[in-house]
Amino acid sequence: MPGQPPSVREFTGIWQAAEKIVFSVTLQSVSSARTRIERNFDPGMIRQLKSATKHDVTVVGADLAGQAIKAGLVDELQLFVVPIVVGGGKRVLPNGVRSDLELLDTRRFASGAVYLRYRAPCQRDPS
Repeated sequence: MPGQPPSVREFTGIWQAAEKIVFSVTLQSVSSARTRIERNFDPGMIRQLKSATKHDVTVVGADLAGQAIKAGLVDELQLFVVPIVVGGGKRVLPNGVRSDLELLDTRRFASGAVYLRYRAPCQRDPS
């Protein structure tokens, strides 16, 4: 990727090396390598994945993250708050879930965006 800043090149390398699962009931195929489609979110599969890997597992997207939070699979939340009002939109956190989060880190950016990092009590499957 000539001409791209080092941060973009670094992210591209990380993205291309990562195993990815896309949860979708409508997508028929994927265009990126090391990517597979799963039709339904299965908390048990994610628990197995988490226990079998030495790497971080990242969940992206409000709906999917909400399902993972409800299933007790999330042990850390990283949120970027961007000061733009567009109206409506998806909730950041799911309804009906209460969790005492521990603030681990914050960062302010010149744009006014704020990064928030929290530890969440992750409930493991008792089996």
